[in-house]
Amino acid sequence: MKHKRILFASRNVHKYKEVASLLEPLDIEILFGPDIASLEVEETGRSYAENSLLKALQWSRSTGMVCMADDSGLEVKSLGWWPGKYSARIGESDNDRNSLILDKLSSEKDRTCRYVASFALYDPFSRETWLTMGLCWGNIGRQPAGKNGFGYDPIFVPSGYDKTFGELGKDIKELLSHRSVAVKLLIGMLSQISVIK
Repeated sequence: MKHKRILFASRNVHKYKEVASLLEPLDIEILFGPDIASLEVEETGRSYAENSLLKALQWSRSTGMVCMADDSGLEVKSLGWWPGKYSARIGESDNDRNSLILDKLSSEKDRTCRYVASFALYDPFSRETWLTMGLCWGNIGRQPAGKNGFGYDPIFVPSGYDKTFGELGKDIKELLSHRSVAVKLLIGMLSQISVIK
């Protein structure tokens, strides 16, 4: 890539570590947003894509760097695909949010859900933007299990498995997750137009 440094436009260190690991095979340094600037972006977009683009653009304008951002969430079918883009805002902590979902599903048989992630990459030098989206389907478990991952991972059982992401660990999550799908699509797009090798 012409630019060997990309700023990950997020204050979420868990997301940063996950994305940096996914991009590790590339010869690109992924920087953690708060190490470079102090910025809070209001997520006013109507979709994951709009929110990820808002964050990438605002961090890039603030720092002058190539910026990558994501917006992601959990969608539960029997709850009308809620909480969606509000996933991080329905409780004070991961435990609170997981407990709320489990409580709402206590009498539900259909526990179908999906993780959704949208990634935006903005290059202020070429003024080009790339957007991708990744999905990971699964079911909500009956109780939290496992200490790996973050967010809803202790209650999210990916399709084809009988354990949560919290139990399955990093390698399986990086193979299946919504962020993994979105990042791999982004790498593919950039490779096709020779932005990266």
